[in-house]
Amino acid sequence: MAAIDRAVEAAHGALGRRQNADGHWVFELEADATIPAEYVLLEHYLDRIDPALQARIGVYLRRIQGAHGGWPLYHGGRFDISASVKAYFALKAIGDDIDAPHMARARAAILDHGGAERSNVFTRFQLALFGEVPWHATPAMPVELMLLPRKALFSVWNMSYWSRTVVAPLLVLAALRPRAVNPRGVHVPELFVTPPERIRDWIRGPYRSPLGRVFKYVDKVLRPAERMIPEKTRRRAIAAAVDFIEPRLNGVDGLGAIYPAMANTVMMYRALGVPDSDPRAATAWESVRGLLVEHGDEAYCQPCVSPIWDTGLAGHAMIEAASGPQGVRPAETKRTLAAAAAWLRDRQILDVKGDWAINCPDVPPGGWAFQYRNDHYPDVDDTAVVGMLLHREGDPASEEAIARARLWIIGMQSSNGGWGAFDIDNNMDFLNHIPFADHGALLDPPTADVTARCISFLAQLGHAEDRPVIERGLAFLRSDQEPEGCWFGRWGTNYIYGTWSVLCAYNAAGVSRDDPSVRRAVDWLRAVQREDGGWGEDCASYEGAAPGRYTESLPSQTAWAVLGLMAAGLRDDPAVARGMAYLTRTQKPDGEWDEDPYNAVGFPKVFYLRYHGYRQFFPLLALARYRNLASSNTRQVAYGF
Repeated sequence: MAAIDRAVEAAHGALGRRQNADGHWVFELEADATIPAEYVLLEHYLDRIDPALQARIGVYLRRIQGAHGGWPLYHGGRFDISASVKAYFALKAIGDDIDAPHMARARAAILDHGGAERSNVFTRFQLALFGEVPWHATPAMPVELMLLPRKALFSVWNMSYWSRTVVAPLLVLAALRPRAVNPRGVHVPELFVTPPERIRDWIRGPYRSPLGRVFKYVDKVLRPAERMIPEKTRRRAIAAAVDFIEPRLNGVDGLGAIYPAMANTVMMYRALGVPDSDPRAATAWESVRGLLVEHGDEAYCQPCVSPIWDTGLAGHAMIEAASGPQGVRPAETKRTLAAAAAWLRDRQILDVKGDWAINCPDVPPGGWAFQYRNDHYPDVDDTAVVGMLLHREGDPASEEAIARARLWIIGMQSSNGGWGAFDIDNNMDFLNHIPFADHGALLDPPTADVTARCISFLAQLGHAEDRPVIERGLAFLRSDQEPEGCWFGRWGTNYIYGTWSVLCAYNAAGVSRDDPSVRRAVDWLRAVQREDGGWGEDCASYEGAAPGRYTESLPSQTAWAVLGLMAAGLRDDPAVARGMAYLTRTQKPDGEWDEDPYNAVGFPKVFYLRYHGYRQFFPLLALARYRNLASSNTRQVAYGF
């Protein structure tokens, strides 16, 4: 145990040093080339070019170019046409010579994969804004959608929060059809196999079901019909979009606190003729700039920031490390956690009935967002994690916050027993088959990982009257288990993440370790352990690759696997011991771990994420729990997380 003790102490110190003075943690959140490339193009759209910054983004984009010549969606991933088109366009805008070797390789790869005409919907919108493709290259999405009532099938209220906030300003742009300033006159005709003006059919699949083909014909009918909409109605619809957006502008945190919505808002104001000096436009631009990360000669733009999530996860790891007979600096950690808890309490959303209330108006607010501020869109997953941390931290000052979070979580349970991330019963799947939704993530249906966290939170609180809610959630999880015994991870990569989450929920809810569902999950985790004792999973598992497999072991995924096995009562299992050996062996002298592969997902097959904090939170939590359970007679994990 000496090696474990040393590892826990070193990791505890490393994570503690990263805490901000006001008590919170925030780590970088990195996506693929698309967001920094879009930011470059946004500066050219507006003619607000920062040459020094763009040069640093160029260094970043060149570094992450794949061996295949294009850009992948995650570390080591395969070529992606849309990311590659945007990255090439951005580098050309920065000033890269199109005959430079890296540009020639990228262009050849793009053309070999069908050219820019085969890029996804959001990329084609970007190209339309620069005049590279005609507007009919994008699906028909009339701004009059903003006038539809909630019960209408194609109402924006039937979309997820992220879709709603991205779509509203985008519909205004599609209606006004502005053109980028593009002061350097940068264009990319060389990326098209067929000149755009000769392309007649831009919507060519692939279709996920026969519904896709049906909606393609609906799109054809809608285009000429859209031209018949009275100008008065169009003006009213644009006003409705603006009326939706402006109460949700969210200060310097931005609309929806996510880059695409924020950038679309900036462009929308410019298209509407709002001066850049107007407080609305100025703050929207400031919100976008706040997502930039600069390291020496490199820079990139984050899709959003994750301080609530990072603080909740860091807090769980720190409190575990300080617990038990061998707890690391418990008095110091108590002060650390008190500061984190106070910071979190101040950010609970109590005075805004967000979009979630459309479908459950009688539920009182009580959630936390993912970002610093995003009051219209509290996050169910974050709320459960923060609620469990505040409960375990134990300050009486948190009792009211926990009680409010409990009521909100209960009120957000969907009719099938599961929980989505931001909305209740947001599951009209047919919407994912319209041409606009080629990313397949227009909705926010209940998922196993979020459901598991909610069950863990409610079970940890231990209110007897919540048992029916928990049982409905458990029934959802049982129905969602994969044939292999694992669970899909909607928000973390992937089946290892989902399986860990559910095993924690089962443990907290008192599901027997001998339950067939638990045994199948344990057998699967053992089966995918790697020879070096760790676990790893490729983001390609979202694209059909084998669940739980990768070319290397990763600290975060190894931690998830052993935490899941310990939740199933297997602290003394040889597989867990081998996982602990991997974690101690790969820890660096400074107490941290390295992890380059991506470990989370925004939209499967379309958008992936790398949480820079995961390599710190989860190994520390796993090592500390392993150590703490050594002194437990039952080897029973006492908490839901």
